[in-house]
Amino acid sequence: MRNVFVDGYNVINSWPNLKKIKNYSLESAREKLIETLQNYASFNGYKIFLVFDAHMVEKSIEKREKYGENLVVVFTKENETADSFIERIVNNVGRKIEVFVVTSDALEQQLIFQRGAIRMSSLEFYHEVKSVEKRINTNIEKSSIREKITLEERIDENVLEKLQKIRKS
Repeated sequence: MRNVFVDGYNVINSWPNLKKIKNYSLESAREKLIETLQNYASFNGYKIFLVFDAHMVEKSIEKREKYGENLVVVFTKENETADSFIERIVNNVGRKIEVFVVTSDALEQQLIFQRGAIRMSSLEFYHEVKSVEKRINTNIEKSSIREKITLEERIDENVLEKLQKIRKS
């Protein structure tokens, strides 16, 4: 299973749709990103760790919230950035399991690569997520077309006969 670590605020500040939402409400932008990544993770079978900085929040402790089977949202503890959290975790698992890290921070990308993870910029990730969203929508459309039931299949035979007689007259 691919493990993906996402620098949440880096993504919010890089994705055009989330930047617009953030201008009105940072909380709404976070919620939209969480919803988007839940779909992405479920469709691909990836485990995603979405990491938000809380290092400037006094007396904050690390908090993890699970969204479904495939998404964990992490708020870092006081004095810990998302970058340092990701580096610490990737340092422990980067060469043992498949790890992707999403950030546009060039220094962070270099450090992550040295620890055995694959790096992806926030904009590259945006395009990949959009591509997956299109595939999800296509699958939904295909399944709804297959599931369409005709009127003839839904109504009683006697009623159908009467309607056909009316139509013919």
